Amino acid sequence: MEEEEGLEQSWWANMPRELLREVLLRIESSEATWPPRRTVVACAGVCRAWRLIVKEIVNPPQLSSNITFPISLKQPGPRDHLLQCFIRRKSTTQTYYLFLSLSSALADDGKFLLAARKFRRPTCTDYMISLDADMSRERDAYVGKLRSNFLGTKFTIYDTQLPHAGVKITRSCSTKLVSPKKVSPRVPIGNYPVAHISYELNVIGSRGPRRMHCVMDTIAASAIEPGAVAPPQSDFSVSNIDTSFPFQTNSTRLENPISGHQSNKKDDVLVLRNKPARWHEQLQCWCLNFHGRVTVASVKNFQLAALPENGHAGPQEDEVILQFGKVGKDLFTMDYRYPISAFQAFAICLSSFATTVACE
Repeated sequence: MEEEEGLEQSWWANMPRELLREVLLRIESSEATWPPRRTVVACAGVCRAWRLIVKEIVNPPQLSSNITFPISLKQPGPRDHLLQCFIRRKSTTQTYYLFLSLSSALADDGKFLLAARKFRRPTCTDYMISLDADMSRERDAYVGKLRSNFLGTKFTIYDTQLPHAGVKITRSCSTKLVSPKKVSPRVPIGNYPVAHISYELNVIGSRGPRRMHCVMDTIAASAIEPGAVAPPQSDFSVSNIDTSFPFQTNSTRLENPISGHQSNKKDDVLVLRNKPARWHEQLQCWCLNFHGRVTVASVKNFQLAALPENGHAGPQEDEVILQFGKVGKDLFTMDYRYPISAFQAFAICLSSFATTVACE
């Protein structure tokens, strides 16, 4: 603490604000991609004055297409194009690593973003998601999880933070309550459901592609309309959450101020459905156009868009929001865009690894 206060009083913190802002603006604009973008992060760590200015000038991914700070992983992706990422699977340890692509190649070194580990329970399967590759849930790096039902056909994405400042929490009085004292102080005590994923039973067996849909509980259906904005999460801080009362994570519900209604009402929230594959007579397989981003046929491959149930989609609804596909034995591409975040996209893709034969 004393060291930090001393740094705050150093000459770095006493630079004229106008000069400092101009310097940091030039650094931010010149270091547009990783790994040089590490310089921007380093500037934010000099002192509090530098950090505040850097936070002001660094735009969220939906405006800049850049993932700079950890909070960027919880913010909506770019509006105009898919942000290219890839997932590496380590089968021996049941771990999955998300990387930001640094080039147009299907496989490069990439910039590490998130990691997940699979845990089998008697009645479900959990995927713990972390900012740290070592996957220690007791550390502050734990950011959320994906949980399946017993059959592996339905999944819930839980976030450790409120998705954005305007969301309100309501609790069910009929639910058994758990005291926060029973939760490890080193583990974030909030697990808020932010999305639900469902896979339909495939009546034609393994010959047909999977059918899935995702209900994004914290994103309004109107978010994809021109001019609409999905409110981004701005901080990892939990200081605005009242933890003085007992709570049960399974009983919490989120109210979305965009729609003005509870977000668990399907008509008011964004629903993503997989684009139907077409049967290719010459190749004798089901095909989707991934524009070269997928090279290996797999039942796991999918593209999600805001398609209506009747199948008649407009221009905005037909745009791919998330696509996932196989390019190697343990290598998969994951491309996403506004209005979902990298965290949400990663969790949705993890569900593709967990589904059972009932969906294939």
